[in-house]
Amino acid sequence: MGRTAAAAATVARGRIFAMMDADGDGVISAHDYLSRVDRAVRATGRSQDDPLVVAARREAHKAWGAMDANGDGKLTLEEYDAWVGADKFDNVCRFALGSLFDLADADGDGALSKDEFTVLRSALNNAPGNAAAAFNALDGDDDGWVRRDEYLASIRSYVIGDASPMGEALY
Repeated sequence: MGRTAAAAATVARGRIFAMMDADGDGVISAHDYLSRVDRAVRATGRSQDDPLVVAARREAHKAWGAMDANGDGKLTLEEYDAWVGADKFDNVCRFALGSLFDLADADGDGALSKDEFTVLRSALNNAPGNAAAAFNALDGDDDGWVRRDEYLASIRSYVIGDASPMGEALY
């Protein structure tokens, strides 16, 4: 990773960390991380026994277990920055984030409308006002939809320090 990409990745990871630190205490606790699913479930109105909710909880627990490698129940920015990268995104984060996307995808067609996208991003602690700009940045063909693969690819790019239309619009 070049110097510019490394610097961009550090900034991106700090922003993502702050978003996941739901109570703003400077560490991500298991509650902070796992409550993302709870917020998405409430925002989308899904029932607790919905198979997509069950899958999202399973993926969140897997991701938390991987991130909290020392098992102390908390993750500092330094630990997160050292842990996350392309490999971790591809093998851990992609599944957790994809399952959250699926919760917001009301008709299960693999794409989110602007309203669905805003619901998801707000549930994940992003400022709602930024969601429209992020959606527009991802909706490159202006068809009114953001597809799952575009969404995940943009987050991956942001985490590793590459150009990310959504990341740039959200922050």
